Amino acid sequence: MKDHKHTSEHLKLGGARRWALAFGLFTALLTSLPYLAAFANGGDGWVFSGFLFAVDDGNSYIAKMLSGTSGAWLFRTPYTAMQQEGILAYAPYIILGKLAAPPELHLQLVVIYHLFRVFAILVCVVATYEFIARIVPVEGYRRIGTLLAVFGGGLGWVPVVLGDGSWLGSLPLDFFSPETFGFLAFLGVPHLLMGRAFLFWGLLAHLDGKGWSAGLLLLAGSFFNPLVIPVAGVVLGAHLALSVILRLKSAGPDFASAIRTGMVLSPMVVYVVWKTISDPFLRAWSAQNTIFSPHPLHYLLAYGVLLFWVILGIRKAFQQKDREQVLVAGWAIMLPVLAYAPYQLQRRLPEGVFVALLSLAFSWLSIRGEVALRRLGPLLLMFPSSVLLLAGVWSLANQPDRPVFFLENYVEAFSHLVETAPPDAVVLSSKDTGNALPAYVPLRVVIGHGPETVGFAELESQVEAFYNGAMGKIERDRFLADQGVDYIVLGPLEDRPGGWQGENAQGWVMVYERAGVRIFSLSP
Repeated sequence: MKDHKHTSEHLKLGGARRWALAFGLFTALLTSLPYLAAFANGGDGWVFSGFLFAVDDGNSYIAKMLSGTSGAWLFRTPYTAMQQEGILAYAPYIILGKLAAPPELHLQLVVIYHLFRVFAILVCVVATYEFIARIVPVEGYRRIGTLLAVFGGGLGWVPVVLGDGSWLGSLPLDFFSPETFGFLAFLGVPHLLMGRAFLFWGLLAHLDGKGWSAGLLLLAGSFFNPLVIPVAGVVLGAHLALSVILRLKSAGPDFASAIRTGMVLSPMVVYVVWKTISDPFLRAWSAQNTIFSPHPLHYLLAYGVLLFWVILGIRKAFQQKDREQVLVAGWAIMLPVLAYAPYQLQRRLPEGVFVALLSLAFSWLSIRGEVALRRLGPLLLMFPSSVLLLAGVWSLANQPDRPVFFLENYVEAFSHLVETAPPDAVVLSSKDTGNALPAYVPLRVVIGHGPETVGFAELESQVEAFYNGAMGKIERDRFLADQGVDYIVLGPLEDRPGGWQGENAQGWVMVYERAGVRIFSLSP
């Protein structure tokens, strides 16, 4: 085996591992500081949600953890009144929720979430370094590649700085897609980090010819991110196809290894497909849970700095018929297929490809065997997006306002529901209140989360019509009955001039009133 092939013995060298762990600790500290600032800035009527971006999703993660605290093992979303059978999904959050117990559940769950985030950062940084080290022979380039995998972005900052944040109909990928790069995931999405780490380890096991181990690692990754399985399938398929085309001697053993991997993963694939087809809730959820990729030029903007080096890296892999480099070359070539596959979550499928592109680029740059800093000037263009993101969350942490912070009077009202509401009760509120409520109370809401609220678009207009008084009494009573509503929240986020105030609402009694928030209950 050539000297630049880096086996597991090399990866066990203490210096490299220590560097990766130290860099992971630095990343964890840097990304945790704005959260600590936000916690410190709570009070005066505001409660920190625990999240500095994608707060709707963040509240849903805490709600999943709270369901685990309440005894659940299967996932049933609290963001719909629709009955559900439950599915084996979001297991890490449900299990983590079992570590918490009253009182101060919400605070405990948020702290546990961020401890999980710190752990996931360490795991993912190490896995990222190990994957890059397998492809890139020069230690300096490995470390620079890992640095970029964590803090790097694309040129999305250019249209933002120029005032065109919706270029070609979309915010640049740097600022909203944790799959396209890495920084957003390190900043706040730990399950993606864990899934990515196991994806890298699974592919490394495949390169070692350990098909069974690869399957188990990828299966573990799918518990954090189910899309690990289709992404790995595409990468392994491309690797096998290129191995045949290039007539690599390893094609036969690699095919046998991939078969073993597929045997391990197939029961999970069958289970997910069966549940998605047979479960009415999952069918409805899948139909409306669409995350499409933006215009193709956004991907060129995202990866353009690396593109020249990536092309040279692919050519080098093909010329040298390097089996390991061929794997990442195939991954890079399949990027357009992943990003625009006929699948409703297509934007999520390029998961991890940024690291493959970095590996190819630095593999080519390593030809001369030393780190040539004069060549790396363009890489500085890959940091401004992350700097802008970090500055943005710092600003949000220091200016209490919704949605990063939530109104304290509502949180006090939620405490009343914790003490009095029966399990599985359904609460009607505005969408914003409904998003936060299940993170504090293990109850269901009519509306609260775009993808997880079945029929969100229609319900949003119906809820607004209920509160603004546009619904007549008969229509209002039918709506409440259809949704099985047990409680109605009426506070500043629901109150509309001339709208529903609870007066003369037959069958409904006010059971809570404080600081401008009222709760009505359906009397027995």
